[in-house]
Amino acid sequence: MTRAKIYIDGEAGTTGLQIRDRLAARDDIDLLAIDPAKRKDMDERRRLLNEADVAILCLPDDAARESVSLIDNDRTAVIDASTAHRVAPDWAYGFAEMTKGQAEAIANSKRVANPGCWPQGLIAGIRPLIDAGLMPADAPLTYNGVSGYSGGGRKMVEDYVSAADPSPFMPYGLTFKHKHLPEMSAYTGLVRAPQFQPAVGNFAQGMLTFVPLRLWSVAPGLTAKAIHEVLADRYAGETFVKVMPFEPAERLASLDPRALNGTNELRLHVFADAAGDEALIVSLYDNLGKGASGAAVQNLNLMLGRPAATGLVPA
Repeated sequence: MTRAKIYIDGEAGTTGLQIRDRLAARDDIDLLAIDPAKRKDMDERRRLLNEADVAILCLPDDAARESVSLIDNDRTAVIDASTAHRVAPDWAYGFAEMTKGQAEAIANSKRVANPGCWPQGLIAGIRPLIDAGLMPADAPLTYNGVSGYSGGGRKMVEDYVSAADPSPFMPYGLTFKHKHLPEMSAYTGLVRAPQFQPAVGNFAQGMLTFVPLRLWSVAPGLTAKAIHEVLADRYAGETFVKVMPFEPAERLASLDPRALNGTNELRLHVFADAAGDEALIVSLYDNLGKGASGAAVQNLNLMLGRPAATGLVPA
């Protein structure tokens, strides 16, 4: 097997460090590294980007665009973990389970936009329902949840780690303008973005997301059982996306946002009231696993023609 050369541009950040950790022990790749003293040296970055078989960008949006512009060959493939190319038409979206053909689209692309952590929970729960005609594309949805503070970038991490008494639960995005909204609209199939209200918790990583549904207002005759059946059918046989049994529960200890930390798994639950009027779609995953670094490694595997689970941990 030919060893692939991988360069992580921005490896000192949270996502980059976790990608490097997932790749460090592999014998099918060579990790290219920049001298820390040359991290801002444009010529050195250009050299490494063009030497790599795959460049993984873990950078702010403008810096990611700059890195792409430095690649002057038609061989180097790119996985961009920033928001810069998430809805670009010539980039494959890196949520491999989104549709039946998405893994192949990623494998055949030279430009892959790694998905955001928040959109994946929504897309996983809603896209199959719209594709199946079970939910109208103009359904007025709300979406909320809680993520570990590592998802907020270096400043948020520093604030939480240094705080004497950090907030256990901090809602944000209260102006309803969030960088993930275009991505949510583009890949759920919704004609308008949901009302999205995220929160951060006092834990480093992990996330739990919710799509509450008043079934009578979404589609006539829609049932929670039908939602569960469509999701279970869509993800049957998938390695990393699992649909949990449809059963009544007042509470579940397993719905801890940290429960899947360190894995690349995403679990979907569907809950309903006894009368059949309301339902709740819950997604549980690691915001730095399937939500970021794990997804990047999964996409890398597909692009290199390796088994998708190479170097990754299911739950």
